[in-house]
Amino acid sequence: MLNPNRSAMGIIFPNSYDALVPDLVNVRLMASIPFASRYRLIDFILSGMTNCGIDNVCIMVNNNYHSLMDHLGSGREWDLVRKNGGLNIFPPFAEKTSKQYVGRVEALAGILGFIKDQKEKYVILTDTNIAVNFDFKDMLQAHIDSGADVTVAYNEQEVPKSLLTSQAGDKGFYYTFGIEDGRITKIFVNPQDSGVQNLSMNIYVIERELLVKMINTAFVRGQHYFERDVLLPRLNFLNVQAYKYEGYVARISDMKSYFDENMKLLDDYNLDALFYGPPIYTKLHGGDPTRYIEGAKVQDVMAADGCVIEGEVENSVLFRGVKIAKGAKVKNCVLMQGTVVEAGAEIEYLVTDKSVTITAGKEMRGTDTFPVYIGKFQTV
Repeated sequence: MLNPNRSAMGIIFPNSYDALVPDLVNVRLMASIPFASRYRLIDFILSGMTNCGIDNVCIMVNNNYHSLMDHLGSGREWDLVRKNGGLNIFPPFAEKTSKQYVGRVEALAGILGFIKDQKEKYVILTDTNIAVNFDFKDMLQAHIDSGADVTVAYNEQEVPKSLLTSQAGDKGFYYTFGIEDGRITKIFVNPQDSGVQNLSMNIYVIERELLVKMINTAFVRGQHYFERDVLLPRLNFLNVQAYKYEGYVARISDMKSYFDENMKLLDDYNLDALFYGPPIYTKLHGGDPTRYIEGAKVQDVMAADGCVIEGEVENSVLFRGVKIAKGAKVKNCVLMQGTVVEAGAEIEYLVTDKSVTITAGKEMRGTDTFPVYIGKFQTV
C-alpha cells in the first residue's frame, strides 16, 4: 500500500490564472480569493493534500502574496507545522536563483536545489483555480499502478466560454487531451472545440528525480511552460497517463464563473458534492455566530460567522462579518467579508469585495449575465 506522506510532496502555484480575474486579484492572488462564504480557493487543494497524509508542501508565490501568507500563517490549521517538511512558501527572489516566473519551468528551476534535497519519491504539481475535494492518494496509487512517467488529472466538461474568449494570452493557457486506453496521446493548447472535452485540471504526478531532469533540460533551452513545452513534444517518448476525476469541480475562469460557482453552492446537492467527504480546512477566526434580528427575512442564504442581518436577504452568499441593516434588500449577491448594506439600500447581482459599504437608500443592480463588482474598501 502507498504511504503518501513518505512518498509524495506537493508544489502549488497560486498565481496561475490570475489574469482571468483581474479585478479579484488586484490586491491578492488566485489562491486567496474568498469562496463559499468562509474559505479561500487554496483551502481545497491544500486540504486535499493534508487529508491524504502529504506533509511537505511548497507554495510558489509570484506577486500579491501578502494576503495568502496572512491566511496560511504557519500552516497550523492544515497540520503543516513540522520540523522537517511542512509548509514552505517561496516568494520571488527568496534565493539568488529565483525571480518572478513566467511558467512552471522557471518557477521550479528557481528552487531546483531544494527539490533535489527532498526525500519523497513523487511530486504533485497543481494550480488553485478550482475548488474540489480531491483524493490525491487515489491518484498517486493510480500513477504507481500504471507505471506512468507522468499522470495528469482531467474532468469531462465543456470548455467554459470565458476561456474560449479570453484575452489573457499565454497567461491563460488551458489544455484538453486526446486519450487512448488511458494514455494521453495528444495535448491541445487553447482549443476552440465545442462540446464535452477532456479538460485538464492542471494536477500532475511525476517522479521527483525525473522532474528535476526535465526542468534542467527545459530551463537550459529557455522554455517556460511545463505542459506546452515539456510534455507535449515528448508524448511519444513518455508514458503520460490520464486520471479521470468524476467528483464536483468548481472552476474559476472569470468574474461570471466566480459568481456562478458561489451561487451554485446554495443548492444542497452541489454543496454536498463539494464538501461531503474529508473536511476542508481554513483559517480559524473565532467570530460570533450570525445574528438574525427580529423582523429579518432570509431565504436560500449561505452565511459565515459574525454576520448581522436585520433586513431581507434572498439567494445570496455572505462572508464573515457582513451587516444588512433594517429595510435593506439583498438578492442574488456575493458579499465578501465586512460588507455593510445600510438601511433602505436595495442591491441585486452584486459581488462586493472586502469592507465595501452600500450607503442608505442606494439602489444597485447587475444582471445574471453580468454581475457588478465593487472593489475593496469602496463606499457607494
